[in-house]
Amino acid sequence: MRSRQPICFAFLFSSLLFFPSVATVSSTYGGNESDHLALVSFKSMITLDPYGSLSSWNTSLQFCEWSGVLCGKRHRRVIGVQLNSKGLKGVLSPQLGNLSFLREFSIRDNNFQGTIPSELGRLSRLRFLGLDRNKFDGVIPTNLSSCSNLEILWLGFNKIVGSIPKEITSLPKLTFVVADMNNLTGGIPSFLGNMTSMEVFSVSGNPLGGSIPDTLGQLKSLREIFLSAALRDNQLTGPLPSSISNCSKLKFLEMSDNYFNGKLTIDFAKLRDINEVFIGNNLYGRGEDDDMKFIDSLMNCSKLEMLYLYKCNFQGTLPASIGNLSHNLETLELGGNKLYGNLPSSIGNLVGLTTLNVGDNRFTGKIPSTIGMLQKLQVASLSENQFAGLIPDAIGNLSLLIKLFLNSNRLEGNIPLRLGNCHNLSELYLDDNKLDGKIPKQILQLSSLSITLNLSQNNLIGSLPPEIGDLKMLSYLDLSHNNLSGNIPSSISGCSSLSELYLKGNLFQGIIPPSFSSLRGLVELDLSHNNLSGQIPRFLEKFPLVHIDLSFNDLEGEVPMKGVFANASAFSVLANSRLCGGLVDLGLPKCKDIQKHKRRFPMFVLIILIASTFSTIVCYIYFWRKKKNKDQPDRSSMNKGFLKVSYGQLLKATDGFSEANLIGKGGFSSVYKGILDHEDRSVVAVKVLHLHNRGAHKSFITECNAWRNIRHRNLLKIITICSSVNFQGNDFKALVYEFMPNGSLDEWLHPSASIYRPNLHQRINILIDVASALNYLHNQCLKTIVHGDLKPSNILLDDDMVAHVGDFGLVRFLGPDSHTNSSTGIRGTIGYVPPEYGLGGEMASSGDVYSFGILLLEVMTGKRPTDNIFNGGLSLHNFASMAFPDHVSDVIDCELLDYHQEADATYTQRVEANAKTIEECLASIVAIGVSCSVDSPSQRMNIETAAHELKHILDMLQAKS
Repeated sequence: MRSRQPICFAFLFSSLLFFPSVATVSSTYGGNESDHLALVSFKSMITLDPYGSLSSWNTSLQFCEWSGVLCGKRHRRVIGVQLNSKGLKGVLSPQLGNLSFLREFSIRDNNFQGTIPSELGRLSRLRFLGLDRNKFDGVIPTNLSSCSNLEILWLGFNKIVGSIPKEITSLPKLTFVVADMNNLTGGIPSFLGNMTSMEVFSVSGNPLGGSIPDTLGQLKSLREIFLSAALRDNQLTGPLPSSISNCSKLKFLEMSDNYFNGKLTIDFAKLRDINEVFIGNNLYGRGEDDDMKFIDSLMNCSKLEMLYLYKCNFQGTLPASIGNLSHNLETLELGGNKLYGNLPSSIGNLVGLTTLNVGDNRFTGKIPSTIGMLQKLQVASLSENQFAGLIPDAIGNLSLLIKLFLNSNRLEGNIPLRLGNCHNLSELYLDDNKLDGKIPKQILQLSSLSITLNLSQNNLIGSLPPEIGDLKMLSYLDLSHNNLSGNIPSSISGCSSLSELYLKGNLFQGIIPPSFSSLRGLVELDLSHNNLSGQIPRFLEKFPLVHIDLSFNDLEGEVPMKGVFANASAFSVLANSRLCGGLVDLGLPKCKDIQKHKRRFPMFVLIILIASTFSTIVCYIYFWRKKKNKDQPDRSSMNKGFLKVSYGQLLKATDGFSEANLIGKGGFSSVYKGILDHEDRSVVAVKVLHLHNRGAHKSFITECNAWRNIRHRNLLKIITICSSVNFQGNDFKALVYEFMPNGSLDEWLHPSASIYRPNLHQRINILIDVASALNYLHNQCLKTIVHGDLKPSNILLDDDMVAHVGDFGLVRFLGPDSHTNSSTGIRGTIGYVPPEYGLGGEMASSGDVYSFGILLLEVMTGKRPTDNIFNGGLSLHNFASMAFPDHVSDVIDCELLDYHQEADATYTQRVEANAKTIEECLASIVAIGVSCSVDSPSQRMNIETAAHELKHILDMLQAKS
């Protein structure tokens, strides 16, 4: 034995000489070279890394210091790989199966493809596997069943095929399975009932087929189940098993857009925690009078907030017990069924409702006056029924109402004057009824009406009130098929935002008013079947009209041939016997030759033209000078919120635009606090444009155009504009806004002095306000509106800390007739601008979502996206993403955490008792910000979803506080 020792030492010495790399790896990685090699293999199979996310993966750093890699503190083995939303492309290396200490592997929201390696089944310590939002195909590997500690499995939004493997039932800790939007088939397997630890099961948007097994009721821990068709057809059929009633912890039930049928036999009384029920667009109804009997079982579900039962084929009457549902119920959707009888007066008990839809049914009788008790109601649809009688005055109590649909009923009598109390109303549909009397001016003075006013197909009489011009923001006006008479008032020119105007089938007479020339945004115009006379105005040729109907009137003279009149299929002038000329296709007689008259009186005509032109110029100069020196509001100042102010008034209001009143300054403008010398001496914010700066004038025009088309409680309220000259004769342009006493969100997040900063609840409320404003701009306006410069300094806070989005100088309207601007540079503010804008991409709503995501992360972390720590490839998005989900508290603003610690003792005890809930909420909020700010525009969270998720998180916090 002794004789062999020198040989062994010699061999060891020679090994160190001839294999230095092995020695180096061993010393560098502490014997953990298998982890190192697995990571190197992973990187080698990535073909695209657009943001350099793996640039730190090199030999200059120990692999535990690589970006996105987490190691244990003691053994220095890889326990986590977090590379979400990096734009990575490639396939997964089978050597990942050698990361034997791995607990989390998350590459969500990338472009990985190919099959999921079966070698992942060797990761016995794996708890979290996030592969969703990639392009994986193939089947779900059966040997994932060997990952005995797996708790969360994300596979959604891929191209995975096959069925759900039975082998996953051997995963005792699996609580969370999401495989939405794949190509899974084979139905919902009955063995799913064996996975008793399951809390969330989501396979929406798969062509699964089949029915739901009764064994689903064995999942006693189930909190959320999502089986909706989403954007695809699940093809699920059969009845919903009554065994679902046994899932006593269920909070979210989403099974809409399938082919479920039969009687709804779920006993909701056993689902005391149920929060949202989405089972609409199915075939449940049996055509029996008691189809809605199940409503009785919902009476004890005190946490119910949303009930979606639209298009379910339900018949019969609506039970009076509907009024016994939770006071927390916010949304009740019963539209598109076959319900009949009276709408129960008990509906007025649902005082928490913000949305009520019973449209497209067969309800009869009167609209119950108790509907006026729904003080929080924002959307009410009772359309396409057989309601009769008067519209109850009580509807005027609904001061928060935004949309009211009463169309296609049998309502009669006058339009209630009290509808004028609904100061937030943006859409009003009363068409297709039997309403009579005159159009009340109170309706026309609703400045909030910005989208639609439809009073067509009624029996309204009288003239069109001149107050019609007060609807300055309105886009769509339809008064067709009534008995309105008299001249079309010239004041209609005040409706400068109109894009569609329908006055067909009335008794209007006189000429088409010259003031119509102000309606330059019209794309649809129908004045047919009236008694209009005179000529067709030439200015209509310059409008962006796609269709105009002037038929069945008494118009005369030559038909224009430019603009919309150049396309015979785009206009109609039938039954106007005194028209001539126009396109040959019209078959009208030629207009009489007037050349002789021109030859007889050429000098006379010339003199008239010169004289009239000179007179016009003189009058214009006179009135311009008069307007310049006039410092009092005109007649429109009588309409509250639409003052006319001069340069002199604004100069006086701001004490000569003094520095003491300066509250903000930007590249295009300065903002001053001022007090208007008016009857209510209102405090305002005056935004004065720096017209000498390039782009300021365009910014002013853009912002004016934006404010003509929008109105929302979370948008900064504009009072008026001023376009004039100053006392030196220079152009002066300003916008006057409602003053926000709490300043900007930026001032609260990054104060120059030590002041109180918003707590968690306030910050979430602010984020909900901003998301609501964006959802309105993106999804609820006639055209999609992109803000383009969302950041904390453009979020203003009122007395109640309600957020208002302002500064629309970079706004962009999207639509088929909107102009597309080629990018000449990045638009917006560095740090909040989405990456695609820097690459020449066009402005889009997804760009606002990215800015919102960054803003959300700034609100929660207290760090600006331009903070000095964000360099070398680290960004605010990456900073938050890398901390998710287990280390979120490490990146949360310490002020938020201190807020909980410094609260009173009772509250502190409650916080400590619910620490897990608070941590989950913080993680969920950060997750929303990360999802909104991913680099790929198509994979960002929808802003409506973000608003909904934030509201849900806030409700959870309030329930625990």
